[in-house]
Amino acid sequence: MKVFLDTNVLVSAFATRGLCADLLELILLEHDLVLGRQVIHELNRALRSKLKLPAARAREIVDFLSEEAAGMVARAEPAAARADPDDALVLGEALQARAALFVTGDAALLGLRAIGDMKIVSPRHFWEILHAGTS
Repeated sequence: MKVFLDTNVLVSAFATRGLCADLLELILLEHDLVLGRQVIHELNRALRSKLKLPAARAREIVDFLSEEAAGMVARAEPAAARADPDDALVLGEALQARAALFVTGDAALLGLRAIGDMKIVSPRHFWEILHAGTS
């Protein structure tokens, strides 16, 4: 299954050992992680400003994800959705990557529930989907 992780999920995956880190590991092992340049840019910025990682360490994480991703969207049009412009661009990347699921912790995006065939779910809901064996 193609899964697109929002920036907040990726930051959480590298900030602490927990649900988001476990999800990232499982996706890399058993599914197709798809990402976009906007998310990679946001992630690099968040790792440096919010987590206070050195630039070299942030670059290692970004490079790792870029190499491990099954697909990387270089450029996308913003999704036609009720979202702020940055979020609409990230959603557009996920749609262009043909992700089945968009995983986010953003309440506003979770409120959308879906865009076209792409479901928008929380990390906890995605974990439940994986362990129930359904999508």
